[in-house]
Amino acid sequence: MAASSTFFATNGEGYELNMGRWSRRLAGPFLDFSDVVHAERILDVGCGTGHLCGAVWASRADAEVHGIDISPAYVAYARRQYPAPAIRFAVGDACRLDYSDAFFDCVLSMLVLHFVPDPQAAIAEMVRVARPGATVAATVWDVRGGFVANRLFWDTAAVLDSAAGERRARNYTRPMTRPGEMQAAWQAAGLVDVREFVLTVRMEFISFADYWQPYLGQDGPGAEYVRSLDDARRQRLEQAVRAAYLDGEIDGPRSFAALAWAVRGTVAA
Repeated sequence: MAASSTFFATNGEGYELNMGRWSRRLAGPFLDFSDVVHAERILDVGCGTGHLCGAVWASRADAEVHGIDISPAYVAYARRQYPAPAIRFAVGDACRLDYSDAFFDCVLSMLVLHFVPDPQAAIAEMVRVARPGATVAATVWDVRGGFVANRLFWDTAAVLDSAAGERRARNYTRPMTRPGEMQAAWQAAGLVDVREFVLTVRMEFISFADYWQPYLGQDGPGAEYVRSLDDARRQRLEQAVRAAYLDGEIDGPRSFAALAWAVRGTVAA
């Protein structure tokens, strides 16, 4: 695992099940908030499987879009999904961006900063590569107060296992996830006209199997924890999470609200 990320990443298909399908849904509201309409050269820091870059390109086909991610597997997946020549994907470190100063008109980061051990270093790099007057914006899940599907898993696991309780505590206290925390970080980085906002999407599952499948993979904190369990403990956890998902009703579709903190600011002229 790379030092600049605490997210367990293995393959693009696994990330799609775990989070990519929801980053695709969050991309639109985040772009509306970030106001990229006039940007000509845009960077997505921590692009994952590429959905934010794809959404930027769909709305701004004349723009030059760059996406970097620390996972080679995710970058390879993104290139397959979005082969447009205007989108340039590369493996890169959020804390050591391989771009010259003042290179971009807009710098974005979606669902990444809470997995960076030193988010201030990443924010400083985002500001460095943005030109004066450029927008710098980011969004992360409100993991403690507004991420219902995630809490359903971790709250249930914590009742069964003290080790899960420790992981749950780490998950709910990641950097940049508290109210006002990103706004303060943006102001500390010297950005002006800083605004914090809450974005809302819904995570919809067709069945418990659809909900549970990502935890049987290899990507993300939940799957990492499930893999640490022996068969008996894994089955016990699955039964308990199933009961929480069903909530006394028959199996079938469920829809959970997902809130994300978002912040944007402008590089001072």
